[in-house]
Amino acid sequence: MCGRYASFRDAQDLADDVALAELAEDARLLPPSWNVAPTDDVRIVVERPARVEGRSTGEITRSLQVARWGLVPGWAKDPSVGPRMINARSETLLTKRAFAKPLAVRRCLVPADGYYEWRRLPLPPGAAPRAKAAKQPYWIHRGDDPVLLAGLYEFWRDPSRADDDPDRWLVSTTIVTTAASAPMAHLHDRMPVALPGEAWDEWLDPAVGAEQAARLLGSPLEEFDLRPVRPLVSSVRNDGPSLLDPEPEPLDADLPRTPAAPAPPRSR
Repeated sequence: MCGRYASFRDAQDLADDVALAELAEDARLLPPSWNVAPTDDVRIVVERPARVEGRSTGEITRSLQVARWGLVPGWAKDPSVGPRMINARSETLLTKRAFAKPLAVRRCLVPADGYYEWRRLPLPPGAAPRAKAAKQPYWIHRGDDPVLLAGLYEFWRDPSRADDDPDRWLVSTTIVTTAASAPMAHLHDRMPVALPGEAWDEWLDPAVGAEQAARLLGSPLEEFDLRPVRPLVSSVRNDGPSLLDPEPEPLDADLPRTPAAPAPPRSR
């Protein structure tokens, strides 16, 4: 699964990386985070018809928008289902009611600078029957390159708000996951689908159908740099570049690790 990630890249740098035509103001101003958690506001890349004075122009525009992490289907009674839908399994996107329609018409890319995973460690010999296994958090990234995760997004209308209330619509998103590749399976049995650059255009293209889009998920990026980090990231209260600092004494000392990458940018 993907339950935490980091997004601290400057919005304009991201615009250049992904060839964005438009930056929504709230997306441009969204502060950096080294510990993005479910229900947080996050940035997503979408392709939709441009709107001028409330009307669609028909011209497809690639833009950076803001959505809440945790998909809320349009038919949901309230937004409380969102935290249970932070991830969508690629294997069942075509058949799950909550994800089938967004797969067909509302696909997005979720920009990340990397993500975290916790490896559950074996219990030591002689441990008590109900002993809780320790976990070692890892920072998973591709050096200084951005990672664009396959995502879906949805609109939910709040029935308690008036038609002219600008907050009557909630935009939410989910990150698509798949079975972990061989290089990653020792950490967890699932991983987010990081799409290679050559798949971005097709994934975002609203003219591409659901089945064709689903096939793009079969060839995700598989090679990442791994770094054991301190357990500070396990609490949503902690944030900042120091979360990426290597754990000096990792619990998972025997696991092969890649060399530490250069320190990431510390501000926008």
